[in-house]
Amino acid sequence: MTTLILIITGTLTALIAGLFYAYSCSVVLGLGKLSDMEYLKAMQSINREILNPVFFLSFMGTAAMLPICTYIFRGQHPSFLMLLLATIIYLVGVFGVTVVGNVPMNDQLDQFNIGDATAEALKKSA
Repeated sequence: MTTLILIITGTLTALIAGLFYAYSCSVVLGLGKLSDMEYLKAMQSINREILNPVFFLSFMGTAAMLPICTYIFRGQHPSFLMLLLATIIYLVGVFGVTVVGNVPMNDQLDQFNIGDATAEALKKSA
């Protein structure tokens, strides 16, 4: 059972890492080539579409499974320390930054009316 929990945790963590990696290596580069209006429209669309069950399962699943896995491996010095470090990095650096920083910005962007915005407002929001 411990091995299965570790495999599930590793798979969920790898899925999120892969999402971030692919986004950084492709989507960010493509978005950088768009005009301000195209960029904002694309980001609004991406922010809406990522809110789906597959993303939530991997994003929230990792946040739940890493602490569980860390608890299971307590007392096993190298494994426990690595899992503890991974848990702290994920909960603070990924989950925390997303919830505290990215979600409010995404919500603000979602409320922005691109169609009625001036060129200056588009540039400022992009």
